[in-house]
Amino acid sequence: MTLNKEEQEDRKIVVSAIPALDTRSLADKVETMLIQLLIDKKLKPGDSIPKELDLAQAMGVSRTVIREALSRLRTSGIVESKKHRGAILISPNLSNVLGRSLIPTMLNKSTLKDLFEMRLVIEIGMADVIFNKITKDDIAELKQMVEGQPAMVDANTLFEVDHEVNFHGKLYEITKNKTLKDFQFLLLPIFNHVYEMGVLRPSLNPDSHVSHKGLVDELEKGDPNSFRIAMRNHLDNHFRRLFEQE
Repeated sequence: MTLNKEEQEDRKIVVSAIPALDTRSLADKVETMLIQLLIDKKLKPGDSIPKELDLAQAMGVSRTVIREALSRLRTSGIVESKKHRGAILISPNLSNVLGRSLIPTMLNKSTLKDLFEMRLVIEIGMADVIFNKITKDDIAELKQMVEGQPAMVDANTLFEVDHEVNFHGKLYEITKNKTLKDFQFLLLPIFNHVYEMGVLRPSLNPDSHVSHKGLVDELEKGDPNSFRIAMRNHLDNHFRRLFEQE
């Protein structure tokens, strides 16, 4: 039987009102509920989580399902087991959480570029923190790293990867921000992979840019703003290589 236009519209309205079935597994649902429980109860690191039996009875599921959901939270670094206390909430270690998924060879080109852009943005934005924490000993160590290097270098000048990693790694270290340092260490394999796989094509930019030596000069004699500008210039070739591909 052929439906007229009005009947077809009525059928569409009825169909659109039917909710989609929740096809997640029971453990998925319990995991989501547990996370929401932690949020609703405003639990903080160190607070105990209800026992498996109590959770199972409250949610109407088996202890096996509760155990699987809690195991996932442990893997995510949200929960850990303590002797005589059971499961407690902990502050997640972000580098551990991200480290399980940031496998260079498993990331597509778009994600690799996004992460490389993030690195550039972070290093320009660290200026104020670096100036607040840097010491004379830090300056001396950086000077030793760049000894013999001019303040400006040609855009096509190549640096050894180890030197690049050590110099920029020292800047992250100076911030005394553990999360920043861990994040930089986590991304190093990705940066190397970006270079090795040719994700960024060489730029045709003929201009010179601020070298590591120039950055150290700004750290010693400049201020956060002048260092920020110098760092942006230092990384300019990377930005060009990213933008030229868009």
